[in-house]
Amino acid sequence: MFIFREDALQGRHILVTGATGGIGFETAKAAVQAGAAVTITGRNEEKLQELKQACEEITTDAKVFVQKADLTKDEDRRHLVESANEAYGRIDGLVNSAGIGGGGPVQDLPEEEMRKIMELNYTSTVFLTQLVYETMRKAESGAIVNLSSLSGLRGTKGNSAYSASKFAVTGFTQAFAHEAIEEKIRVNAVCPGFVDTSMGLNAIKKKGEREGRSFEEQMKVVEEGIPSGRITKAEEVANTIVFLMSDAAENIVGESVKISGGSVMR
Repeated sequence: MFIFREDALQGRHILVTGATGGIGFETAKAAVQAGAAVTITGRNEEKLQELKQACEEITTDAKVFVQKADLTKDEDRRHLVESANEAYGRIDGLVNSAGIGGGGPVQDLPEEEMRKIMELNYTSTVFLTQLVYETMRKAESGAIVNLSSLSGLRGTKGNSAYSASKFAVTGFTQAFAHEAIEEKIRVNAVCPGFVDTSMGLNAIKKKGEREGRSFEEQMKVVEEGIPSGRITKAEEVANTIVFLMSDAAENIVGESVKISGGSVMR
């Protein structure tokens, strides 16, 4: 029986998408701290280099491969996986962290924005996973963690586009988990509530605007509605992801792990 330990990902190669965002950024750092070689990707080269430096400050022998990519483009997805495999060998773990917020009330939702949210949050996640899954199947080993959300478990006012994209990720996780476990590959999702990242704080700001409240007032309302009394830190989501990638979670399959200070209990 395996237990979770500091070097839980030693000798493994983890691909983290959306690494320029708060959760992806912290997940890459946590994976390096757990001993993994990591490939990081996103659309902001400067931010990727900043993350690489942060990882190298954790340990002098950090293995961090940077590959800028637009995951909505098939050629970028293929080049990313090929380059990652060349850099550090077969990908042992995939963290699908790339995503955007946005949307609003249905009557005001532009078609272009809806399509953009679904394309990045859901469609590109599926097709990148498809590419990585092929290499994992050959080894009959691997772990995949998708970034969903509490919005992928229950809908909220003014959140139709984002919520729909995350419900899709949750559904994909559960359905795909049935297939992948037959190849000894585990698939799970994490479902954070509000997280202390630029995307999370902006969501709180927008919610406040819809309700006629300042950011500070809306933050107070949000935190008063959470049993733990605060929103989640990106590091807490990252730590959960690393655990799910490790052998300590070997019989956790198709789950949607809530990280929300008790916001949703069911």
